[in-house]
Amino acid sequence: MRIEQQLQKVLAASRKLNMVQDSKIVAVLQELANQARANSEFILTENKKDLDRMDANDPKFDRLKLTTDRIEGIASDIENVASLPSPVGTVLKETERPNGLKISKITVPFGVIGIIYEARPNVTFDVFALCLKSGNACVLKGGSDAIYSNQAIVSIIQKVLKKFDLDENMVSLLPAGREETNEMLRAHGYIDLIIPRGSQGLINFVRENATIPVIETGAGICHTYFDKFGDAEKGREIIFNAKTRRVSVCNALDCLVIHESRLNELVSFAQKLSEEKVVIYADEPSFKKIKDVYPAELLFPATEESFGTEFLSMKMSIKTVDCINDAIEHINKHSSKHSEAIISEDNDRIQLFRKMVDASSVYSNTSTAYTDGAQFGLGAEIGISTQKLHARGPMALEELCSYKWIIEGNGQVRPK
Repeated sequence: MRIEQQLQKVLAASRKLNMVQDSKIVAVLQELANQARANSEFILTENKKDLDRMDANDPKFDRLKLTTDRIEGIASDIENVASLPSPVGTVLKETERPNGLKISKITVPFGVIGIIYEARPNVTFDVFALCLKSGNACVLKGGSDAIYSNQAIVSIIQKVLKKFDLDENMVSLLPAGREETNEMLRAHGYIDLIIPRGSQGLINFVRENATIPVIETGAGICHTYFDKFGDAEKGREIIFNAKTRRVSVCNALDCLVIHESRLNELVSFAQKLSEEKVVIYADEPSFKKIKDVYPAELLFPATEESFGTEFLSMKMSIKTVDCINDAIEHINKHSSKHSEAIISEDNDRIQLFRKMVDASSVYSNTSTAYTDGAQFGLGAEIGISTQKLHARGPMALEELCSYKWIIEGNGQVRPK
């Protein structure tokens, strides 16, 4: 009953939000960015309580960790969201029927959006900013790993809301227990949409147990194919960046697929990767090519489990293919439909790759590390959808809206 009462307050707050002008929402978000900076010491102190409870070797540790620079980045993202046009009230289509009826299709908020996520406290800021800007209240269900960080961030958000005489229940953080998760997944009439962010296990659990609509933000099993006609210098830098820039995020490279005619280039790629002590699981042809130049303690023969794995660490696999069709087949077999890339100077092969690879984001001659709402010019993201219904890829303001039909008449009645 306690959770239901909390959800009732969020639902009431979401209805009040329908009447809030965008200019006020902009002011709230600008102040929130300021308060994130001003309270960085408090946020970091609470974040350290969470970090102290987690093994530093856990792949989730880097996602959990906040720093002054990361808080500054979060504040900048909030300001970016504030500066974007409101997605609400956009006329998508309008027509006048022969009987004089004027029919319009316009964007509207979903209402209440529920987010279930693991050890990523930055999501708390991002989700609130995107939901508020798109006219949605939000129910947050963070994991126990980040409980202190999330509580601190929500307390700052609610203080800002109260400063502007807005209902603090426009954002609500549920307790971290499993029982609360189950209640959230069955919250008919209170929550309009659930978006899970986290491991494949979390996403599967939400999909299998939710009785309200879900948009999946799937795991990122990301490939880069170095083609027969790939540029070696570009390839070396792109592969290094995609793998090592930040290994704990979903757009990091997991598997390099390489054309057999370019195995000689693998030596320079591997030498670059060894600078960051990347562990490589190589298939037989690639293993033979680099075994004499790559540190033995970092190189292992690939197994079937080496492919289709999201490593979230300084690990990756290598698969050798003899044609682009085999590369595409391998990628489609093991992909999570997140982000896939080709490195090639042959436009026909790039076009083939774009058409045949089934993923939400398909790259040519650049790093998959760019799959990110801010990098796509969306301000921030609420998640990266790997499904095809409603939204795909980075989800931001537009994807947090549904639509309604508005019909204007002047006394028309439908004939029998």
